[in-house]
Amino acid sequence: MKSILTFLLFAFSQLFYGQQKPNVILILTDDQGIGDLGCHGNPYIKTPHIDKFYKKSVRFTDFHVSPLCAPTRSAIVTGQYPINNGVWATYKGRDALAQASQTIAAVFQQNGYRTGMFGKWHLGDNYPVRPTDSGFNHVVQHKAGGLGELSDYWGNNYFNDVYFVNNQPKQFQGYCTDVWFQESIKFIEDTKDQPFFIYLPTNAPHSPLYVDQKYSNPYKPMEGKEIYSAEFYGMITNIDENFGKLEAYLKKKKLADNTILIFMTDNGTGNGVSGDLKIGYNMGFRGKKGYKTEGGHRVPFFIRWKDGKIKGGKDLSIPSSHVDIFPTLISLCNLKTEQDLNLDGIDLTPYLYKKKPVVNNRSIFIHHRQDWRPPHDVKQTCIVKGNWRLLNGKELYNVAKDRKQLHNVAKDHPELVAQMLKENALFLQRSKQNPEYAQMPVSIVGTKEQTTTKLTIQHAIGEDKGIWKSEQVAAGLKNTNNTHAIEIAKNGTYQIECRRWPKECPGPILGIPSENPKKWFDYKTIQPEKVRIQIANQMLEKQIMPADEAVVFTVNLEKGKTFLVNDFIQGKQKYGVYYTYITPLK
Repeated sequence: MKSILTFLLFAFSQLFYGQQKPNVILILTDDQGIGDLGCHGNPYIKTPHIDKFYKKSVRFTDFHVSPLCAPTRSAIVTGQYPINNGVWATYKGRDALAQASQTIAAVFQQNGYRTGMFGKWHLGDNYPVRPTDSGFNHVVQHKAGGLGELSDYWGNNYFNDVYFVNNQPKQFQGYCTDVWFQESIKFIEDTKDQPFFIYLPTNAPHSPLYVDQKYSNPYKPMEGKEIYSAEFYGMITNIDENFGKLEAYLKKKKLADNTILIFMTDNGTGNGVSGDLKIGYNMGFRGKKGYKTEGGHRVPFFIRWKDGKIKGGKDLSIPSSHVDIFPTLISLCNLKTEQDLNLDGIDLTPYLYKKKPVVNNRSIFIHHRQDWRPPHDVKQTCIVKGNWRLLNGKELYNVAKDRKQLHNVAKDHPELVAQMLKENALFLQRSKQNPEYAQMPVSIVGTKEQTTTKLTIQHAIGEDKGIWKSEQVAAGLKNTNNTHAIEIAKNGTYQIECRRWPKECPGPILGIPSENPKKWFDYKTIQPEKVRIQIANQMLEKQIMPADEAVVFTVNLEKGKTFLVNDFIQGKQKYGVYYTYITPLK
């Protein structure tokens, strides 16, 4: 009772004295696992600034995300599980939000906050789900799931790259992580008489592992022995350095005390441990990125707000997850919402202010699938309930007693397994009623917000494994993924350009670009004879001439949703077109 009164008195005092709304900075790193921090016992890595923050923050020690990056990001931004917002994969068209999604940034914006995003979005490259369409006033970003991916600006390689400032390409100087933090500080400088919300999702330490040698060289003697990758650790040390600079800036500007600062990561480690988990440090957990075991989805989550009495270095062991961030920030910042957001998460505020642990017996659901089709009901899933983990619907582990999840005790607890499966079935029954479960997210074509829509094979629907790297395109790697879900905004005539190379690095379909940005990889030719497209009950085909940089089709399209299927035809073989641009004609 005393702790509840403490919380109520604090909330009332804020209201009575009219305290300025807190600023919020949410830092999300990419592929940094729970063991990739000094404060979590890693004996090799140097993260002094985050370690210092850890000592002064409240730590959720049993915090869960999805085992892959885009699903985690979708859950943070919408407060809904990936299976409910439609983003359960990292490509094949399932890494874009549904257009109806209400985002955390939009709610902050509606409450008078100036909102900014800096770094990796990975929730859609086209209207209507770009960050500028999703509640952010100012955005500096790369495209797709990582720097240098084929949907990003061609030739980006972490240094001196071209990023998109409110959807327009702009050349930057410096290392990517440095740029994201520098642009965040500039955004704060430019924010006058408004609270701000900053979403700072770095692309580091995601592969490829590029970093200045001054950060990686100190770890080289340990590589292959104690640690798996010196570059991976070096990228994290660079993040830590930038984190320290940001904190120093906030203190200098007297913003630190009334800023809710969150540090977290998006999934298990990408390169902190070897594939056989024998090299590296993982805080005693089994698994890494992509795994359904604990090391794949249990991550650090540190939060501090000095003015809000969230500080002091304490651990909260309550099972919590990415879907809880949205409702918790609504509560902490006293935000008003214009509609029922249908959030899956819970408000963690009572746990932050209660002096004694609060018992919560809810289940947390982790479903993902690297495919455009919905995840299976139990296959490739983990259900979290207290200290229990149910994997694949049949493997039960108690992580309090069996940290590495080596002893399946499902046979010893049949009633618990049945209960968790029943809760999962009820959850999925509700999820399957959502349109996002069965309907593909679409790029809306022919709007004033985006004149030309760029589609790539990276996001194409199909049965093959997928192509997502620029070097795969340069090498002429082929697959049959060839289908794009689109929506035509209005009746009219549209131009569809099918290309081998992106417009920023033009070259003939049957050749290679004359100017290869940064000459980062080898370029090889392909030899298709034709391009074929199918759209809205129309099938069109054209020959490829030797000098053609694009094969261009002009089609009349009616308003509404449809699929575009496009292929290169080479003899009896057909494979997906790498780049497609759609523009309405006046």
